[in-house]
Amino acid sequence: MSSTELGTRPGGGMFAFVQRWISAIVVAPSFAASLFFVYGFILWTLYMSFSNSRMLPSYQFAGLDGYRKMIEASRFSVSFENLFIFGGLFIVVAMVLGCLLAVLLDQRIRAEGVLRTIYLYPMAISFIVTGVAWKWILTPDIGIERFMHEMGFANFRFDWIQDTDMVIYTLVIAAVWQASGFVMAMVLAALRGVDQEIIKAAYLDGASLPRIYLGIIIPSVRPVFVSAFVILMHLAVKSFDLVVALTNGGPGFQSSLPANFMYEMTFRRNQINVGSASAIFMLGIVIAIIVPYLYSELRERKR
Repeated sequence: MSSTELGTRPGGGMFAFVQRWISAIVVAPSFAASLFFVYGFILWTLYMSFSNSRMLPSYQFAGLDGYRKMIEASRFSVSFENLFIFGGLFIVVAMVLGCLLAVLLDQRIRAEGVLRTIYLYPMAISFIVTGVAWKWILTPDIGIERFMHEMGFANFRFDWIQDTDMVIYTLVIAAVWQASGFVMAMVLAALRGVDQEIIKAAYLDGASLPRIYLGIIIPSVRPVFVSAFVILMHLAVKSFDLVVALTNGGPGFQSSLPANFMYEMTFRRNQINVGSASAIFMLGIVIAIIVPYLYSELRERKR
């Protein structure tokens, strides 16, 4: 007997009512836990940013003192600048490279499954592993520079990881290597969902393959690019473990990002209020990205 028949017979309405309440009871513990451990601690962090907390939390209100100290810290200005450099290059290069890989695999080339696995595999490992691996590759004494010297290129230099001006770009290299396969998988799935009749019609009209991709296929999968942008930006803002494993924020603090600044202030310098202020700052960046995205998605669904 179907649930529709139960709803139309005596007692069917009560059965549906009980079923809804059972579903609510099952979901309630996880909902309450999320409400407390996520949003509750966000509010707690927000209050800590307005307190005079040092090594231990203090609930004495201190106004914007934590935010003032955060802005005046030279380390914060460096980490904020690094976020724009790292985030911008990471997102652009990962999306371009991922899109090119997806277009390549969309041509139904041989060994497509093997290549897709190879490109996507880096996303399956943690940023800690990525950072350690690329640290070995980029360290002059044991990495690419030493390999080129042993190959006979004595004047070859690739010491970006030790250069204060270039070290931030080593983070970009490692992050792109890990995330471009993820973008490839998203774009490839979207490309395979494009209506083939439209593509065949374009072929019959004499359109070249690059024109078909640039004028028809890629614009039709625009929501995938928006989703990839949001995910990559989220990864860039919260990047911490990659920096710790690859450069540890050095030389000095020239490769530090806001997440590293937050950790340094909170757990090493015993300034919980400044660390909380930087955490709220990072949350603001994420909200500034997510809200327009959600707004555009809701507006598209209403149409």
